[in-house]
Amino acid sequence: MDHLLVIHYVLFVAAGWLGIGVLGLASLRRTRVVAHGLFPVGAALGLLLSGLGLTGIFADTQVVILPLGLPDLPFHLRLDGLSAYFLAVLGIVSTGVSAFSAGYFRKGEGTPPGLLCFEYHVCLASMAILLLADDAYCFMVAWETMTLSATFLVMSNHRIAEIRRAAYLYFLISHVGALALLLCFGLLQANTGNYTFANMREQHLDVFWASTAFLLALFGFGTKAGIFPLHVWLPEAHPAAPSPVSALMSGFVLKAGLYGVLRTVFDLLHVQIAWWGVLMLMLGLFTALFGVVFSAIQTDMKRLLAYSSIDNIGLMFVSMGLAILFRAFGMNTLAALSLTALLYQVASHATFKSLLFLGTGSVLHATGERNLGRLGGLIRFMPWAAWATLVGALASAGLPPLSGFVSEWLLLQSFLFTPGLPNPFLNMVVPLVAALIALVAALAGYTMVKFFGIIFLGQPREAKLREAHDASGWERVGFAWLAAICVLLGLLPVQFVIVLDRVTQMLVGAGIGEAVAKHGWLLLAPTNAERASYMPAVFLLFLVACCGLAWLLVRRLYHGRLRRAAPWACGYPFVNARMQDTAEGFGQPIREIFTPLFRIERRLPSPFDTHPVYSVTVTDRAWTAIYEPLERLVRRIAALAGLLQTGRIAVYLMHSFLVLIVLLILVRR
Repeated sequence: MDHLLVIHYVLFVAAGWLGIGVLGLASLRRTRVVAHGLFPVGAALGLLLSGLGLTGIFADTQVVILPLGLPDLPFHLRLDGLSAYFLAVLGIVSTGVSAFSAGYFRKGEGTPPGLLCFEYHVCLASMAILLLADDAYCFMVAWETMTLSATFLVMSNHRIAEIRRAAYLYFLISHVGALALLLCFGLLQANTGNYTFANMREQHLDVFWASTAFLLALFGFGTKAGIFPLHVWLPEAHPAAPSPVSALMSGFVLKAGLYGVLRTVFDLLHVQIAWWGVLMLMLGLFTALFGVVFSAIQTDMKRLLAYSSIDNIGLMFVSMGLAILFRAFGMNTLAALSLTALLYQVASHATFKSLLFLGTGSVLHATGERNLGRLGGLIRFMPWAAWATLVGALASAGLPPLSGFVSEWLLLQSFLFTPGLPNPFLNMVVPLVAALIALVAALAGYTMVKFFGIIFLGQPREAKLREAHDASGWERVGFAWLAAICVLLGLLPVQFVIVLDRVTQMLVGAGIGEAVAKHGWLLLAPTNAERASYMPAVFLLFLVACCGLAWLLVRRLYHGRLRRAAPWACGYPFVNARMQDTAEGFGQPIREIFTPLFRIERRLPSPFDTHPVYSVTVTDRAWTAIYEPLERLVRRIAALAGLLQTGRIAVYLMHSFLVLIVLLILVRR
C-alpha cells in the first residue's frame, strides 16, 4: 500500500461507517438486516482500520484539508504516529464489538435496531475523525459528535428513568469538559486567531499560561477519561448502556480522553514541567486505588467492570505522570519507557475490558440477570462465554502470559528508575507510589477472582440458570478476536514494543525499541537483561508443561486406582447454592478495611420485626462532598437569576440601560 494514501483509506473507513449508519436508518426495524448485514460490514471496516493504523505508524506524516465546515474554517486532518496508533486500537475494538453486536442485537435494546446502528456507526466515524483532527474546530466538531452519539447509545433503553438520568449525567459532565477544552485551545493559539494545531505547535507560552492550558486540558479530557473526581458518570452510564455500547465506551471512548492529554502535553505544548507529572501521578494513583476498591465491593457485574475501568484509567495516568516527570528532567529514554507502558496499557485495556463487557452481555442475554447474587455455575451451560471471559479476567488481573501482565510489568520497570530523578523529595515519595501500585494490582486480581468465580463457578443460584444458552455464532467471533489479541499482546511483547517505538520517538524523541530488539524476540528487557527481563514464550511452555505433567500423573499413572465419591461438606450432606460465598461476602473484607472511602448506610432489623431485613448501601463520597454542594450552589445562582425574569418590559429595558451605562464607562476608561 502506498503510504501517501493511508489517510485517504482511513477517511474511506469513516465514510463507510457513516454510510452503514444511513443504511441502518433506511432499515429502521428490520433487525435481521441490521444485525446480520450491516454490523458485519462495520466489523470488516474495523479490521481494515486496524491494518491501516499499523501501516500509518511506519508511514510519514500525512496532511489533508477537507472542504467541510465554515467557508474560512476547513477541516485540517493529519495522520502521524500517535493518531495512527489510536486508530489501530479503535479498529481492533470496533472489529470485536461489531462482530459481537451482529449476534447480540436480536430484538433491539429499546431503540429501533436501525437507529441504534446509525448512532453506533456515527460514534465510530466521529472517533476516527477526532484522531485525525489537526485544528481545534474539526476536533471539537468530532468531539461533540462522539459525545452526542454516545449519549444516545447509553440511552438506548430510554423508557427507564434511571437510564435517562445516567445518559443526562454523562452528557452534562462531557459538556462541562468541552467548555474547558475550548478555553484550552483559546490559550494554545496565543491570540493569533489561527486555531490549527500546526500554529499551536509554533507558539511558546510562558510557564504560567502553559500550566493553565495544561490544567484546562487535564480537566476537559479528564471528564471523558473518568479521572477522579470527574468519574461519577462512568459507573452510572456503563450499567445503563447495552453491553456492546459499554464495551465500546470502556474500550475506546475513555481512551479519547487519554489521547487528548497526550496530544496536548507532548505535541502542542513546547514544555513539560515536573509538577505536572507529580499532579498526574497523584491523581492517577488515587483514581486507581479508588476504582479498584469500589470495584471489589460491587454486586452488579457491569458496575463492577465500570469501576474496574476507573482503576485502569488511573494506572494509565500514573504512567503518563512518570513520563512527564522524566521528560521534565531531560531523561528522555526513561520517558519513552513510561510512554511505552502507557501505550501498551491502552491496547491491553481496550481488548480485555471490551472482552469482559461482551461476556457480561452474553450472560445478561442468556439469563436476564446482572446481579452477581443470582448467578453461578454458568461455565457448564455457557462454555464459550466462560472461557472468553476467563481470558479477559486473567488479563485484567495482570497474570502472565497475557497482555495485562506486560503493561503492568513495564510500568513497574519505570518506577525502578525513579531513584535517578535529581530531586530528593521525589526519590522518597515515588517508591511509596510504586508500593501502592502493587497493592492496586493485587486488589485487581482479587476482584477478577470474585467476578469470574461468582458468575461461572459453583452451583447455579437460580433454577432458571440451567436453561441458559451459550453465545451465538457472531458473538463467538467477537470473543475469539478480542481473546486472540489479548494472547498475542502477551506472547509477542518485543514485536509490539518495537512498533510503539515509532510513537515514542515522535512524542519525546527517544525509544526503547533498539534496546529491546538486540535481545531477540524471546526476551523482553527494557534496558538490559541483567537488570530485568521477561520471557513470555518460556513461561507459557513451562505452564503447559506443568498442566501436561499433572494430566499425565492423574490420568495415566494413577488411572484405575481412583475412587469417585461426593466431596466432603463438613459433615453436612445437604449442601446447596445458597451456602456458596456471595458477592457481598467476597467484598466485605475490602469494605471494612477501606471504610473511610465509602459512605455506608445500614438498615438494621428490629428484634420485633416479623420479616427482618438487613441491608447495606454503599455510595461514593464524591457525591456528597463535591457534587451535592455544587448542585445547591447552582440552584441558588439560578434562583437569583430568576429574579430578573419579572415579565415586565419596563424592567427589561432598565436592565439593558444599566448594562449600556456600565459598558460606556468601561470603554471610556
